[in-house]
Amino acid sequence: MTGQLIEDYALVGDLQTAALIGRDGSVDWLCLPRFDSPSCFAGLLGDDRHGGWRLAPVGAGPCTERRYRGDTLVLESVWRTGTGDVRITDFMPHRERAPQLIRIVEGLRGEVPMRGDLRLRFNNGRIVPWVRRTDHHRVAVAGPDSAWLRVPSGVHTYGESGATSSDFTVRAGERVPFVLSWLPSHLHGTPRTDPEQALLRTVERWEQWADGCRYRGEWRQQVVRSLITLKALTYEPTGGIVAAPTTSLPERIGGMRNWDYRFCWLRDSSLTLAALLRSGYREEAAAWHSWLLRAVAGDPGDVQVVYGVAGERGLPETSAPWLPGYQGSAPVRFGNAAVHQRQLDVYGEVVDTLELALRAGLPMERKVWRLLLALMAFLEEHWRQPDEGLWEIRGERRHFVHSKVMTWVAADRAVRMAESTGLPAPLDRWRALRDAVHADVCANGYDPVRGVFVQHYGGRELDAATLFVAKTGFLPPDDPRVVRTVDAVRDGLDHGGFVRRYPTGPRGADGDGDGLPGTEGAFLACSFWLADALALTGRAGEARELFGRVLALGNDLGLLSEEWDPLAGRQLGNTPQAFTHVALVNTAFGLDGRT
Repeated sequence: MTGQLIEDYALVGDLQTAALIGRDGSVDWLCLPRFDSPSCFAGLLGDDRHGGWRLAPVGAGPCTERRYRGDTLVLESVWRTGTGDVRITDFMPHRERAPQLIRIVEGLRGEVPMRGDLRLRFNNGRIVPWVRRTDHHRVAVAGPDSAWLRVPSGVHTYGESGATSSDFTVRAGERVPFVLSWLPSHLHGTPRTDPEQALLRTVERWEQWADGCRYRGEWRQQVVRSLITLKALTYEPTGGIVAAPTTSLPERIGGMRNWDYRFCWLRDSSLTLAALLRSGYREEAAAWHSWLLRAVAGDPGDVQVVYGVAGERGLPETSAPWLPGYQGSAPVRFGNAAVHQRQLDVYGEVVDTLELALRAGLPMERKVWRLLLALMAFLEEHWRQPDEGLWEIRGERRHFVHSKVMTWVAADRAVRMAESTGLPAPLDRWRALRDAVHADVCANGYDPVRGVFVQHYGGRELDAATLFVAKTGFLPPDDPRVVRTVDAVRDGLDHGGFVRRYPTGPRGADGDGDGLPGTEGAFLACSFWLADALALTGRAGEARELFGRVLALGNDLGLLSEEWDPLAGRQLGNTPQAFTHVALVNTAFGLDGRT
């Protein structure tokens, strides 16, 4: 099984899929041709038997240093050895005909013996392909998949122990490119890509995109890296945005809290779009508008919380018993049963993002307005019903406070849009809905004994999502109920100086807990939310200190996963996580200029 930590991995991608590359030079995760396709390298969730592509100096361990080239998604890893230094540049060029992963080995000093081992395992690490040699390629075929490896004429490749291997020496000034392409197996012939030209175009494309960021504050480097990461999680053909490019990286090592995040949650996509819009990226907002309209077309009562990257509705959850899981964390899951859940808060996130797009200057199209009317009509009828909530609790539905607050947000933002555009709308009903939800939350989602908002009606447990009472404007930040709730979350959900989502583990007599065995780490987005709330309640110094501590949890490339284990000092959960990087961007905007 992989001995690498989650934070040992770097991300490269082509806006349709992404690969994870470890410090040891091994590509341990890659799904082709899409984020949610079966993987051809699944060593991340198992070992060498399940696929990977290691390229590194002979006998070397982790790279000496690595970085992204400027504001790009082009990875540079350097090994300094006793005989010389070598750099490997990894990237995925913008896709034309076929997805490609290009690896360029460059001699920097002396000479370095190199070793490459390519183990393709199609169908999520399960299928060993047939491999044949052509004049310029090694071609691997199994079922619907084929992969083509092109190497320079001076590099000899051979089959050994189920791998396509190569041994060569790189000297100072030499550059040795490897190109791996994927095609459906019924097609033949890959693009004759010039690796060096592809590198120049890829660097230029990313740098031009990053230059569009209008944030110029104290944390520009971290914000730009987060925005690049969010852009990398965008499925360019449709505008959908995945929550993460991985599945089943555990929220608890050795546990069963392992989920597939390679899909488009309405909530995560909306929040990602809000961060991109805030940073000046309107083109992505327009693409997301189109994706949203296609994905949710039909009865608003059938709106799902999660879709495939092209708007697919069926995402059946299965497990993969042939994969032992990351460091023994099983089961490995593909698909996500959350597709069947009701999470009323997503309506609020979607409407909030539509209002933000309107304020950013995007015109309100008639078809978008019709969608808004339909969503609001559904909320008017169903907002009093329980749901599974933001955290996708698997069990009995409840009246989650966050879901109700975000219902209030939907009504509030819908009223704002109707007032600013003059478009036809049942304003009296929307205002009445806003008032009714507000009164209901204050009466039923509040513990008068402690003076704080709780996770759900009738419960006593805290929930970091109640921080949105301040973040959304549901109540003013100086309201004593808000201040006490912020303090309660800070103290009651503390985990090593960071913030848990809520108390996890088996349910108690009052129905609290999430019903799953074991606990999990601190949830990084929640730690950013606490920084936001501290700043809003007049404690900017505390907010900045917490923000700095959470930023420090990023790996050497600035990437953050879903959670952090403060006891073991390591990242947990799927990586890199859109939810986390969105929160980072929004907190940076909120704190910048505060004292």
